[in-house]
Amino acid sequence: MASIIPEVLNHFNIYNGANALVGVSGEVELPELEAITDTVEGTGVLGEIEDPVTGQFSSATIKIPFAVLYSDMFSIVNTTEPPLLTLRGSMQCTDPKTGATGYYPIRVVVRGKAKTTTLGKVAKGKKMESEVELEILYIKVEINNAVVLELDKLNFVFVLNGKDMLAQIRSQC
Repeated sequence: MASIIPEVLNHFNIYNGANALVGVSGEVELPELEAITDTVEGTGVLGEIEDPVTGQFSSATIKIPFAVLYSDMFSIVNTTEPPLLTLRGSMQCTDPKTGATGYYPIRVVVRGKAKTTTLGKVAKGKKMESEVELEILYIKVEINNAVVLELDKLNFVFVLNGKDMLAQIRSQC
């Protein structure tokens, strides 16, 4: 993949289990992963350093917009059975050596609990702009069939580019 130029997400679908969600509008806002940090200061350190705590992340959410109120929207709101959602897409790219256009798969898998359900607006002849925001419990990102990120907040899993970032910590606890 290092020899290609990624361009655009050509197309994507979002699934709740095996079923495609119907009514999802054109874009899904993926989570921002903000590491929990602590300030390091004292002898041997000039000033302060905000040091990320490995594997520890602040609250993260994913926002799934729907064009109008639709039953699939409510299928992901049940907090007693958090949905496992899969976004599958095709990334368009260019081979810089030949100029040929190609494609590679991307996949984002998330499990989360509904935090906010926005029913939207009611206006004649307009989309309602409904939305469900889920608190992320689990996320996995695959690019060209390789796992580049896996974070499971409930099962002590944090993997980056195939490397288990918490292996040493788990072995000591």
